[in-house]
Amino acid sequence: MNAVTTRGALLAALACVLVGGSFTANSVLGDYPYAGGQFLRYALACLLLVPLAGQGSAAKLRSLPPRLWARLALLAAVGMVGFNLAVLAAERTAEPAVPGVFVGCAPVVVAVLVPLLEGRRPRRAVLYGASAVAVGAFTVQGWGRTDGAGLAFSLCALVGEVGFAVLAVPVLRPLGPRLLSAVVCGVAAVESAAAGLLLDGSAWLRRPDGVEATALLWQAVVVTVIGFVCWYMGMQRIGAERATLFSGLIPVAAACTAPLVGTGSYGAAQAVGSALVGAGVVLGAGAGSRRRRPAGVFRPRRPFPSRLGAPPQTPLLKRRRG
Repeated sequence: MNAVTTRGALLAALACVLVGGSFTANSVLGDYPYAGGQFLRYALACLLLVPLAGQGSAAKLRSLPPRLWARLALLAAVGMVGFNLAVLAAERTAEPAVPGVFVGCAPVVVAVLVPLLEGRRPRRAVLYGASAVAVGAFTVQGWGRTDGAGLAFSLCALVGEVGFAVLAVPVLRPLGPRLLSAVVCGVAAVESAAAGLLLDGSAWLRRPDGVEATALLWQAVVVTVIGFVCWYMGMQRIGAERATLFSGLIPVAAACTAPLVGTGSYGAAQAVGSALVGAGVVLGAGAGSRRRRPAGVFRPRRPFPSRLGAPPQTPLLKRRRG
């Protein structure tokens, strides 16, 4: 990989490691109203991201067509608020490993879906790497007890994870990573408040205690501000299909940090799964690297323009004329 793709891979990896560590923070927020917590997280992140959005942000937002605003609202609803709601609903009747396994299949779905939307065939190396990442994520997490509702909500979580990457592709170019992160966090905060009022009424928001406030600050500052910007910067450099490969690092990071708070253990299965995830990431992330040309072979960078007529004569033609 060249310097640009290497930097993009490192940014995507860092973002997914931060998200994986947030699963440990979620374990101390079980008693806090879900929608209220999401509102505080995304609202604070938006306030922190706005000064970092850069000059000309207001003009970019004013020039954004309505269809892209609708896509931003869908991105926040599906990939952020909806994803977190689906995981929470799935864990009511299923063990946490079940939605984790479904979310681990996101690289495979994105590796197929993104090329189809762009009118090209999926890259074999990316597809093979995504399959290894999915198997590795399954090995890290294992499988747990569930029922029909747990499976259905786990599938919704997979849709949310895929949507978080795919829906951002058309708006990442005009907005850039920092402005896009600020906008979707603001939209997600509004949607979280609406969901809280609808589902929990007046109890949707309360003052967090010290431990809950620390966890919410971690999610807002580290996971959302730093994680989202790194994720979209990485996706900007290596594309959605290769960036999503690094989502396999989410269960690996969660498994590594769980023993620190006594909510899990790291054993042989987690080690094998981590190795599979790493192998899949290396295989798929290197799929777009340029191949070196064999020595002594000359290939013009661009074809000769037709308006200039025939290409220059070769020495063989010159010898024939002489």
